Amino acid sequence: MTTLTSENGAILKVDAKGRVQTPPERREQLLDEFEKSGLSGAKFAALSGIKYQTFAAWATRRRQQRGLPLPTPSKKTDPVCWLEAVVSEAATTPANALGPVKVGLGTGAWVEFSQLSQVNLVAALIRALQKSSTSC
Repeated sequence: MTTLTSENGAILKVDAKGRVQTPPERREQLLDEFEKSGLSGAKFAALSGIKYQTFAAWATRRRQQRGLPLPTPSKKTDPVCWLEAVVSEAATTPANALGPVKVGLGTGAWVEFSQLSQVNLVAALIRALQKSSTSC
C-alpha cells in the first residue's frame, strides 16, 4: 500500500510501513551534496535526516554504477603504549647540569632533560618507544 504525503510542498510516496520513498533525482542531488561536503557519510546522513544504512546503500550503488572502487575500511591506528620512566631528583645541583635540552620523538611528543647523566636514560626511552611501536 502506498500513500502520498506532502512536505514542504513536495509530494512524497510512503509505503505501508511509513517509510518515505526518495525519488531518484533527490537521491542523486543528496549524493552530489555529500561529495562536495567533505563530511563523513554518517554525519551527512544524520544532518540530512536519512538513515545511515540507506544512505550508505545509495552511495555504494552509485559507486558501482560508475565503476569506481568501493572504499576500503580505514586502517586502525596502533594502540597507545605507555612506558613508565622513574627519575629521582638529586638533592644538589650536580656539576654536570645542562640547560634544558628538548628531544623530539617524531610523534609530536618531546622529552626535556637538564642533566648530562640523563642522556643514557633518554636514549633508552627512545629505543624502548621504537621497539614498542611494533610490538603493541
